[in-house]
Amino acid sequence: MSDFLTRHLAILCASYQRLTRRVLQPEALNTVPFAVVSHGTEADPIFNYANPTALELFEMDWAAFTNLPSRLSAEAIERETRANLLARVSQHGFVDDYTGVRISATGRRFMVKNATVWNLADENGAYYGQAALLKEWTYL
Repeated sequence: MSDFLTRHLAILCASYQRLTRRVLQPEALNTVPFAVVSHGTEADPIFNYANPTALELFEMDWAAFTNLPSRLSAEAIERETRANLLARVSQHGFVDDYTGVRISATGRRFMVKNATVWNLADENGAYYGQAALLKEWTYL
């Protein structure tokens, strides 16, 4: 695992625990039955992490996913809803009630329900982006 990925997963899991009081183990993310994704701090944030479940759900490989602007994971009609979600997360640190439609690389649509989305910050409070944990989805 690269140094970036090791540090990123530590920040992702520590931020999740700090905000939600629930535990995610970095070493378990490759085998869990739920999707975990994150994006960075770019003006148009790019995904920088997806666990195997997320790659399968979005029907992409690592290289394609980690070059995708996160806004493109939603259809154009859903992007305003997504923008409102990210603003809520920025304001409150996390939400655990997000429901919305996402789209895979092949155009397959799916409804995400009760997703947790949270801000990523290191131990000094430096902002690293946002992450999402998707446990429930239904193909449309």
